[in-house]
Amino acid sequence: MDAEPDLREPTTARRTELEMQAEKLIRQLQEVRDELEELTVAERVARRLAEQLHVVTEQETTPPGGDRQVAGRAVLLVPRRERDTDETVLAEDYQRTIDVMRGADTPIMVKQVCGELGMSIEPARAKALRAKLNRPADRGWLR
Repeated sequence: MDAEPDLREPTTARRTELEMQAEKLIRQLQEVRDELEELTVAERVARRLAEQLHVVTEQETTPPGGDRQVAGRAVLLVPRRERDTDETVLAEDYQRTIDVMRGADTPIMVKQVCGELGMSIEPARAKALRAKLNRPADRGWLR
């Protein structure tokens, strides 16, 4: 009598092959998911850095006191004066103020600076400008 062929052997081999392929695909899928998660984190970090850069370059939103907050840390709007630096590193309003003061032949009063800059000379404005002038003076821009 003829021996009947064993039909289970080819299906078992195919099942093993498919299970190995499924495991490989599961590993690849996990790698893709991990990379997607890393990209999401990188996008968040890039967005935060862009927002912080926007805050640093935005001159109009300067809070009273002259320093800005970037990532929870104070950043000087008036840097310390270094050798071989000129006023171009300062904000435009500080440059104008320093130009007015340098153009004076004699010691100048804060009210006079207010007038030259076209500002009101009322005491509150003069006091605010005096406080503002302390920053460049403290950092070596004025004497």
